[in-house]
Amino acid sequence: MSFHSMWAELLPVGRSSASGGYRRFAWTGADAECRAWFRAQAESRGLRYEVDRNGNQWAWLGDPAEGDAVVTGSHLDSVPDGGAFDGPLGVVSAFAALDELRGRNAQWRKPLGIVNFGDEEGARFGLACVGSRLTAGQLTREQAHRLTDGDGRTLPQVMEAAGHDPDAIGPDPQRLARIGAFVELHVEQGRALDLSGDRVGVAGAIWPHGRWRFDFRGEANHAGTTRLADRRDPMLSYAETVLAARREAHLAGAVATFGKVAVEPNGVNAVPSLVRGWLDSRAPDQGALDTVVTGIEKAARAHAREHGVGLDVVRESFTPVVEFDHALRDELARILGKDAGLKVPVLGTGAGHDAGILSGSVPTAMLFVRNPTGVSHSPAEFAAEDDCVAGVLALADVLEGLACR
Repeated sequence: MSFHSMWAELLPVGRSSASGGYRRFAWTGADAECRAWFRAQAESRGLRYEVDRNGNQWAWLGDPAEGDAVVTGSHLDSVPDGGAFDGPLGVVSAFAALDELRGRNAQWRKPLGIVNFGDEEGARFGLACVGSRLTAGQLTREQAHRLTDGDGRTLPQVMEAAGHDPDAIGPDPQRLARIGAFVELHVEQGRALDLSGDRVGVAGAIWPHGRWRFDFRGEANHAGTTRLADRRDPMLSYAETVLAARREAHLAGAVATFGKVAVEPNGVNAVPSLVRGWLDSRAPDQGALDTVVTGIEKAARAHAREHGVGLDVVRESFTPVVEFDHALRDELARILGKDAGLKVPVLGTGAGHDAGILSGSVPTAMLFVRNPTGVSHSPAEFAAEDDCVAGVLALADVLEGLACR
């Protein structure tokens, strides 16, 4: 099956007719359809299919017990109303690259694995990379069991409803010990390749990043009868903090976004009692990130005092800077540049990935495919088909160089 036909087959799954974006959330019907698609692709190629204890899907050519396996893949879930390419491009390209190598009559000297990591985006339970975090031991069973979605359903409940044993989840060091290298192909979530004119690039590092929850607590009151001077309105402190986040990020050469907000009692004619906002911040290095978040919190506390509002700040997740394995990164650049004699661009990224989570356990690397709009996590996310095919061929070259005779 060609890249085009696989892509066309997967494209309608979980797509919203209203927004044109995708709602492929973990352990939902759309997720189940994606998982069924993955299994069908594996079995149609005669690969050994399995689901690990954490719900991640694997397809194997050769016996992974031999060790030093080369693994590629990504994820199939999405953010709310996300684009088609973030995640699925890496999975579809993995199967297409295998087909390409079979067409070349490649002779394998190492096992090859293709993986679909579960719940990478964290759209349902608020924590990114759940499947890979569990596997790498960066999320404990107890912590995972406390994860709850917006409807109050826990992760164990939805996993069990989907036919998976939630009591089996947890670190999987034996599986990771069998992997000699993991290479994830991903659409670029920016415009660096478009600006440089390159179709494919190699990842250098993932910026340190985290999520913080700001709880501004005021006093609910009538919007029509409460004097402005008598109000303890947390919305004012929140709004001023959003603006402070933009200023601090600009000064530090970083990014900071309040992309989610919850208001209580959430009435048009009521002064809020609580405004809860979630901050996402990322920076090229740890020092810059600390400066940004400290500056935002300082401003938030000053505005809260000014308006008679209480404030709690909770760090909900954090990932330090990820330097991808230098030897593997350099080998990818050598493989991709050897025929054309070109220098392959090496890019930093502010987005988190399963490859970043696994980097502390196995050598990992990433390939990026050009995104002419630079837009991601949106229905406008895009990569031209000829660039996608170039990505498949690049991945095939890399897999051939790492795993074939």
